[in-house]
Amino acid sequence: MVKAYRQEHTYKHPWERVTCASWRKFSDPENKRILSHILDVDTLNRNLDPSSGKLYTTRAITIHCPGPWFLRRIIGQDICHCVESTVVDARLRSMQLTSRNISLQKFIEVEEKIRYDPHPDNPTDWTICQQETSIRIKPLSALASMAEKVEQRCADKFLQNSVKGREFNYKITEKTLQHQDMEDGEACISSLDALGAFPKIKTGVLKLN
Repeated sequence: MVKAYRQEHTYKHPWERVTCASWRKFSDPENKRILSHILDVDTLNRNLDPSSGKLYTTRAITIHCPGPWFLRRIIGQDICHCVESTVVDARLRSMQLTSRNISLQKFIEVEEKIRYDPHPDNPTDWTICQQETSIRIKPLSALASMAEKVEQRCADKFLQNSVKGREFNYKITEKTLQHQDMEDGEACISSLDALGAFPKIKTGVLKLN
């Protein structure tokens, strides 16, 4: 069975500031202590389409497994590798992120989709964030009797981390007030590079178990 939930949140800040904060969430030094479940983030690919102005980015994210301790005991490890794919359309002011785990798939499958758009009630100054997450525990004999409980525990943990992420997005958004808003894709890349949002692009960083 699948555990799914949807969240929606309004940031009373312009889209440019909120999306810039989203990029910096993992790299900001103040966040690393609180977002301790994030172990490593590497940029695998980044490409700006000159015709459309869209920015395509792929990042590898290594995390502590989100489930309860007994799930990690059954799996035999507590590290999970994920891939995050992001498309930013600065002209239409849209940012879409999709994250999936690529290791431990025989035990658990998690997919998270997040999008940031100008808020329909105040598109100039507010941003709406929509998040959808699905969690599926595979039908193993050791988990068959507790799959629903495990999925709920995983969902609870993801919700807790989502709250932390929103809190730090707010903090970083406030920091970006000192920087001029980005107007197009090229300016977006230059500003984010200057702010240290992208680690150096790496290859071969994924070591799947």
